[in-house]
Amino acid sequence: MNDSSASDLLAKGSRYYLPIYRPRDVILERGQGARVWDRDGHEYLDLSAGIAVCGLGHNDPDLVAALTEQAGKLWHTSNVFYSEPPLRLAEELVAASRFASRVFLCNSGAEANEAAIKLVRRWAASQGRAPDHRVIVTFRGSFHGRTLAAVTATAQPKYQEGYEPLPGGFRYVDFNDLIQLETAMAAGDVAAVMLEPVQGEGGVMPAASGFLRQVRELCDRHGALLVLDEIQCGMGRTGTLFAHWQDGVVPDIVTLAKALGGGFPIGALLAGPKVAEAMQFGAHGTTFGGNPLAAAVARVALRKLASPQIAANVSRQSQALREGLLAIGAGFGLFAQVRGRGLMLGAVLKPAFAGRAGEILDHAAAHGLLLLQAGPDVLRFVPALNIIDAEVAEGLKRLKAALADFVAR
Repeated sequence: MNDSSASDLLAKGSRYYLPIYRPRDVILERGQGARVWDRDGHEYLDLSAGIAVCGLGHNDPDLVAALTEQAGKLWHTSNVFYSEPPLRLAEELVAASRFASRVFLCNSGAEANEAAIKLVRRWAASQGRAPDHRVIVTFRGSFHGRTLAAVTATAQPKYQEGYEPLPGGFRYVDFNDLIQLETAMAAGDVAAVMLEPVQGEGGVMPAASGFLRQVRELCDRHGALLVLDEIQCGMGRTGTLFAHWQDGVVPDIVTLAKALGGGFPIGALLAGPKVAEAMQFGAHGTTFGGNPLAAAVARVALRKLASPQIAANVSRQSQALREGLLAIGAGFGLFAQVRGRGLMLGAVLKPAFAGRAGEILDHAAAHGLLLLQAGPDVLRFVPALNIIDAEVAEGLKRLKAALADFVAR
């Protein structure tokens, strides 16, 4: 048994990790449902869910059972051979999606988006389009991952700085601005429009009512694909299994990750009939993608997240959390608005408190509450989708105490 103290372990993080993160000085050790405990026994209510990953909370017994059963059978085969769990998962994702014909399984959201970008380009090439007519339009405030192509698709300079020269073939417009999008597509060189139905890192910003339908119409008019990144907003997070169901559109490509594995790394690209055959043998690949362990867990996560019980709970707890945040914000004069869908909510700080979301997160952790920010001005709430009434109430209570402390100081 390792008896290193928390301070010893934190020192190891400072010494051995590439210094690209600034985690809080806490060593989390175990979790159950919407709660986690650190090495010193302190309990936290988790309204971050591992950045919207632990959609069924921590240590879900059905996910644990699926993982342990598969662990006793087969861990890895590579994609040189078949195994049953990823075959079953692919079939179930196609059926659940209502649009897809084929699936590519990978290990993360960035990989899924990288594959989507490559699929768009490959499809455009198969249509006889020259390289300069394979442009992908994305939206300012988006976040699509950290690989070089995905970070270029991410229309936020702070994620791109220092990685130049960036790949070409991307064009940026303002989110929810149809006129800008029309202008960007007018030249006829656009192969796809890629967007999140609810921007996550960009401040928990939903697509405006009707916007996705208008984007779909523009794509059809210009012969472009519609690519939806549902890595954070998908898998039940917004109240329906896929966020775009609420917008009444049929995409050509959807990317998934995060909650699909309930905490076990997995990503997926779902391809509609227009593009499903564009990549043939040798066009793309992955060593670990769709391994039996990840697929076995994801099958159970998908089944549970698609249930009517989860949808009903997301609706119920979203209303409770939104009302609680509005009341707390009014009491302290802190929030300009609360926005988002389902259990993907953002509390936007008023201009007087702009840039201080990180400070509030520190106060929250000191009061036993784990939160996220979405940029410097927005508190992000993405709890487990099976969170219960008492936990939402307790989270709001701890948030109120943390904000009282923040305002007092």
